[in-house]
Amino acid sequence: MARRNESDGPSVRVLRVGEQVRHVLSEILARGDVHDPDLSSTPISVTEVRMSPDLRHATVFVKPLLGDKEAEVLAALKRNRRYLQGEVARRVNTKYAADLKFLADESFDEGSHIDSLLRTAHVARDLDGKDED
Repeated sequence: MARRNESDGPSVRVLRVGEQVRHVLSEILARGDVHDPDLSSTPISVTEVRMSPDLRHATVFVKPLLGDKEAEVLAALKRNRRYLQGEVARRVNTKYAADLKFLADESFDEGSHIDSLLRTAHVARDLDGKDED
């Protein structure tokens, strides 16, 4: 039997459980089950959940829609972490309840920055493919 190489990335099980956690958290936040004014006033997108290989830790990447009040939303999620962990443990069938850690998702900002760089005049000239010789 061949051994998995760590460089292969996360296992299918880790990815599946991460996706289940993401769906549960998205549903809880969309339905307004958390009674916190900072969470109920802002729609929140759970963009990704990365699980540790032992499924005991979950890093949850969130982004408030329209990008406003990011600090307040993260603080509110951290305040309500225990409730969210309990709901995830109840709805996702794993041996241990995952410890949730909430972080802001910066991938949209990075994508916008790269897009703006690609649209600059000197990069567009290089991408045009015409030689100046």
